[in-house]
Amino acid sequence: MKIKFIPLLLVLWMFACQQKKIAYVCKPCKLPCDTIIFDKPGKCPHCHMVLIKKSQLIDESSLKLNAIKLEKGSGVFLVEGAQEQQEKTIKVYYHKPKGYTTSSRVLMVIPGAGRNGDSYRDAWIETSEKYNVLILSPKFGETNYSFEDYHMGGLIKESNLRACIKRVKNTNIVTLNEDRFSYRLNLNQAQWIFKDLDRIFDLVAKATKSTQTNYDLFGHSAGGQILHRLAIFSPSSKVNHIIASNAGFYTLPDFNSKMPFGIQNTGIQEKSLHKSFAKKLTLLIGALDNETETGGTLLRSATVDQQGTHRLARAHYFYKFSKAKAKEISAEFRWKIQIVPNVGHNHRKMGKQAAKLLYQ
Repeated sequence: MKIKFIPLLLVLWMFACQQKKIAYVCKPCKLPCDTIIFDKPGKCPHCHMVLIKKSQLIDESSLKLNAIKLEKGSGVFLVEGAQEQQEKTIKVYYHKPKGYTTSSRVLMVIPGAGRNGDSYRDAWIETSEKYNVLILSPKFGETNYSFEDYHMGGLIKESNLRACIKRVKNTNIVTLNEDRFSYRLNLNQAQWIFKDLDRIFDLVAKATKSTQTNYDLFGHSAGGQILHRLAIFSPSSKVNHIIASNAGFYTLPDFNSKMPFGIQNTGIQEKSLHKSFAKKLTLLIGALDNETETGGTLLRSATVDQQGTHRLARAHYFYKFSKAKAKEISAEFRWKIQIVPNVGHNHRKMGKQAAKLLYQ
C-alpha cells in the first residue's frame, strides 16, 4: 500500500522545490540591496520597495520609443518629449490593476526632485488594486529636464541658477542669491511639461481603450511645485482633481511679483485666473513639514521667505494669498488646504491620505 503514495510524494516534493527556486528582488535603487535575492514576496527591508520576481525585471535600455502596451501589473514604457523637444524622452512607470476595465479611473503621480517614478508608482500599487485605478508615474530625467524644466514646468529658460545657489552645510537648505539670478521667460506653452501630462494621458487612454476623458494628479515636493503651477498656468488641462503635496515654495497669482515667485509679465490675465481658481486643487500638507523637517531640499531667499521659512507656513501663505486674490477679482474659488497630522516630508504617507481624498 505504501508504494501507491510514492508518486504523490514525489510530485509534492518537486512542487516544493520549484517554489523555493523563485527569487525575488527589489527594483534597482542604487543601494546595496540591489544585489540581495529574497526567497519570498514582500517589501525590501532596506529601501522598502515592493519585491518582484527576478524574472520580471525589465531591461529599460531595450525600451522602444512610443511602443505603449500596458500589461496587467507593473511596467514601464518610453515616450518622446514635447513638440520641438522630441529628443527629451520620458519614461512612464505604470501599474495596471488586475480588475482594470475601460472605465477605470486614471491617476498620474508626479515624483519629487529625485525623479523616481518607479518608487512613486510602487507606493500606489496597493491603492491601484484596492480601488481599481490605473497608475502612471512619469520620470523626467535630470539629464534632459533641469530645475527650470521640471520644478518650474518649463516656464523659464536660460537661467544661471547653478551659479546663484549655495547649500548650507549640514542642512537641507539651499540659498538663492536673487541679485545675481537671471533667466528668460518661456512663453512657448508647447514646451511646458503640463502639456506632456495631458499627452501621456491621451496616449495611454488610446492604448488601453479607456473611456475616461480626464485624470487625477498627485504630486509631492517638487511634484507639488509642478502641480500648483499647472493649476495657474494650464487651467484648460484635462485634469479633474489636483493634489499638490508639500511643495517647497510657490508661484503666487501675483501680478506685482516676477517669476519664479509671481506671474508678472507671464501673459496670465484675470480671465485666466478665473479658470485657475475654478480648478479642483487641494494643497495637502504634512503638519510636521515645518521648521524641524530636514527631508528634501528647501529653497531660501529674501523673496521666498516672505511666504514663510518652511513648507507648512508657505502652504498657508499661498492658500490665503490665492483666496484673497480670487475675492478681489470676484472669481469662484474651489481650492482647498488640508493638513495631515503627524506626517512630515514623506510621499508614501501623504499618498495614503491623497488616496482617501480621491477614492473613499
